[in-house]
Amino acid sequence: MSAELVADSVSVQQVMQWLALVPDPEIPVLSVVDLGLVRDVSWDGATCVVTITPTYSGCPAMQEISADILNTLAQKGMASVRIQTRLSPAWTTDWLTPAGRAALKGYGIAPPKEKAIDISGLARGVHRPSVECPHCGSEATRLVSQFGSTSCKALYRCSHCGEPFDYFKAH
Repeated sequence: MSAELVADSVSVQQVMQWLALVPDPEIPVLSVVDLGLVRDVSWDGATCVVTITPTYSGCPAMQEISADILNTLAQKGMASVRIQTRLSPAWTTDWLTPAGRAALKGYGIAPPKEKAIDISGLARGVHRPSVECPHCGSEATRLVSQFGSTSCKALYRCSHCGEPFDYFKAH
């Protein structure tokens, strides 16, 4: 697009569609929308304000994500965009979209099985969910390490196909 777009010519829905093209730098099969990082899109006069929540407050990828959002919207003709970071409420895996969960599984990472915010299990104590292998679908899996390739993932191994895989822990 050669002409600059203004606030009254672009809908929030259109901006969200464009943001769905911005990949997460750590898990590129997920968009920042499917990961649940984009909390809001609004207008402040002629400026598009994109509110994002990092997966954790010290996430080193947030500068890259912000730059990618700005670049993507600039390529679409957005003349004025501001990124706003919101830390509260804290990001949770509950914000992953169904498409994001499917993309994780297709990428070989088991998506969170349980909800991060689920008070129904408090009286039952701590339990590990049965985790489905993203490679073969078997639930005959075992926890190898509480930490996988990153601290937000646990390392599992499938007893059926023998493959190791990351499990994106609910948090």
